[in-house]
Amino acid sequence: MSEGIVYNNIGPEKIIELYDPATGMKGFVCLDSTKRGPAKGGVRMRPDVTKEEVFRLARAMSLKCAMADLPFGGGKSGIVADSRKLSPDEKKAMVMAYGRALKNLAPSEYVTAPDMKMAEQEMRWIVEGNGNSKSVTGKPKDMGGIPHELGSTGYGVHHATLVALEHLGKDVKDVTFAIEGFGNVGEFAAKFLCEKGATLVAVSDSKGTLVHHDGLDFSKVKQVKAEQKTVTKYGVGDVLDSKKILDVECDVLITAAVKDLIQLDDLERLKFSLIVEGSNIPMRHELEEILHTKGILVIPDFVANAGGVISSYVEFTEGSVEEMWKMVEEKIVANTKEVLSQLTPEKCPRCVANVIAEKRIVAL
Repeated sequence: MSEGIVYNNIGPEKIIELYDPATGMKGFVCLDSTKRGPAKGGVRMRPDVTKEEVFRLARAMSLKCAMADLPFGGGKSGIVADSRKLSPDEKKAMVMAYGRALKNLAPSEYVTAPDMKMAEQEMRWIVEGNGNSKSVTGKPKDMGGIPHELGSTGYGVHHATLVALEHLGKDVKDVTFAIEGFGNVGEFAAKFLCEKGATLVAVSDSKGTLVHHDGLDFSKVKQVKAEQKTVTKYGVGDVLDSKKILDVECDVLITAAVKDLIQLDDLERLKFSLIVEGSNIPMRHELEEILHTKGILVIPDFVANAGGVISSYVEFTEGSVEEMWKMVEEKIVANTKEVLSQLTPEKCPRCVANVIAEKRIVAL
């Protein structure tokens, strides 16, 4: 266990380093808490993934599962590799090696799932390496999975946004919003909000930020992203640097990709009245407290983006897709309302949500 990483005397219980000499697979698994059940949390593949990052994500998962009142603890893992530099066969071998490395952990202590550069195909490979289909969720449908590609996380983010807008007294049909990161989470959050009548005015990906204050057509943005591999080829509007998404003037920012996107120096730039954290750890917690004093409402990641882990629970218990949609909506709406009902000028949403979640962890 790594020294010096302790938070309110709750975990992490274990930090395990993985290495497979045959494939070069190396990575980390953090089991933050198993008090509520096996630690739940996805695996990401990035060349710059670190032990601290995995721990921060695992802590968020402990809080997320407790906030959603699921019988899961919190965990996370990372494989240190650049998938762009791996052939399909090399990636498969590395992911299967990761699955084998989890044999003594999954599913008794840890259940993993898709994350960055790890989708349902990779979940199949993990099962092939591990030998137990219960070791992962987000599997392909033919393996009994409820794929995350259905958009459960983005669906939940959109419901958290609707509740927050109601709290602020705003009509969704009069609202403009920006999406940071047009991947699985950002795409579906945008889709569902546009269907409710909100106006998408900016969207970013790794190639840049597209801004068009007259409104972007969601279907066209999706098509351009699929065909051109970037939203910046939309053909209308201004194309700016990716980080310029923070300078957009609109009502709502939904973060959906980059960790630590918002830094201390960025706070004066922000013109949003609402930030909904569809991504994990998009800013340090102390920055959310500062924004609260400035009158910017921030819905924390483990409240807003719990749709994915709720979907994982439904899959783990062999429930249906229909049950998944229903549970995501019910839990995200209820939890967002509970947090917002307890706000005070001194207590930001994360402060309130942390207390709720931590009480559910230590009570067991």
